Amino acid sequence: MKIAIVGATGMVGRTFLKILEEKGFPSSSLTCFASSKSEGVQLPYKEDTLSVKVLNEHSFDEGFDVALFSAGGQASLKYAPLAQAQGCYVIDNSSAFRMDPHVPLVVPEVNAHVLDTMQGKIIANPNCSTIQSVLVLNALKPFGLKRVSYTTYQAVSGSGQQGLDDLERTLLEKPHQFYSQPIAHNVIPLIDVLQDDGYSKEEKKMMFETRKILETPHLKVSALCVRVPVKNAHSVHIQLECDKPCPLDQVISCLNQHPFVKVTDKVVTPREVSGQDVALVTRLHHDVSVDHGLHAFVMADNIRKGAALNAIQILETLIERRILNV
Repeated sequence: MKIAIVGATGMVGRTFLKILEEKGFPSSSLTCFASSKSEGVQLPYKEDTLSVKVLNEHSFDEGFDVALFSAGGQASLKYAPLAQAQGCYVIDNSSAFRMDPHVPLVVPEVNAHVLDTMQGKIIANPNCSTIQSVLVLNALKPFGLKRVSYTTYQAVSGSGQQGLDDLERTLLEKPHQFYSQPIAHNVIPLIDVLQDDGYSKEEKKMMFETRKILETPHLKVSALCVRVPVKNAHSVHIQLECDKPCPLDQVISCLNQHPFVKVTDKVVTPREVSGQDVALVTRLHHDVSVDHGLHAFVMADNIRKGAALNAIQILETLIERRILNV
């Protein structure tokens, strides 16, 4: 199998390589692409190194089976169709194709079945905060999902290296260069562009993606997304109203049956979940303001399960379901 890594020098691209190495993919199966400024960069892989090539219109003429994209929406819009035209499956980490009704938006533990009937070869990887949230919500479907309200506390790594650099810069009391305000010792209650209805684009992504992945088009979903001065691992407060009674022991049992979800009665923080592959649920309790309500605080590594790992799990699912023959 031949795999292209597009955006290989970015945070998610490097994590693609790390996870593929953990899973035993041989270096001979991988080709790394990035922009011209990264041409020739040597990326370590097992006992080998991979040399970065410049991404261009002919990059996919080599005949790849799969391309893992994490190079931004514009690159995806330009190059993903070219890869698809060459018979290559594309798993795209940007938001470019998520709202396309003909492109599956996949969290394998939740809706892998949509891959069986997809019309093309482009598959969208969801927003990082959405992934950890729908893992929990899907487990709670037996109680009837009536209304969901999200408040996110999103780490600066979600903005890439520029976000991490701006945190370090402002911790040293230097002027901010990336975020709209200094992020150190601060929170910024806006992620992405504010829309006319008062929601940001990031919030709209979570609302739309939740309905699409869970296949619940009429589910009431709201979101407020906040950037916080945490290096890595996103947190989401989920306020859920159910159609049926939801005893905590049954809720915990449902959550613990799902892969990549772990419930704890301890007070834990993003620091503990960074580098892990689970969505960690803490502060689980009833919401007394409604008849059948729950509060949950859900944390996950936004670069691993929130991006790179989920994409590679999609790749593995294509193989397991014999959609991709290798």
